[in-house]
Amino acid sequence: MEIYYFMIIGYLVLSWFPNARDSFIGGLLAKLVEPYLRPFRKIIPSIGPIDLSPIVALIALRFVVLGIVAVLDFIVGVF
Repeated sequence: MEIYYFMIIGYLVLSWFPNARDSFIGGLLAKLVEPYLRPFRKIIPSIGPIDLSPIVALIALRFVVLGIVAVLDFIVGVF
């Protein structure tokens, strides 16, 4: 999950540079990251040119990871 977290951040950094998303790495990151970001973009509107949905997506991903860790810790602690 940490790798995916950094992939999203890398994809966001590429958005700051013109034509960077058209490169091979930009296209690869788009194929991997856009399916996750798309539902957040449908829910959270942009504020002018600023897209806040990736921030919410990163926070949601962090909560999911923390939840999985807590569940696994509980399961391992039981046995």
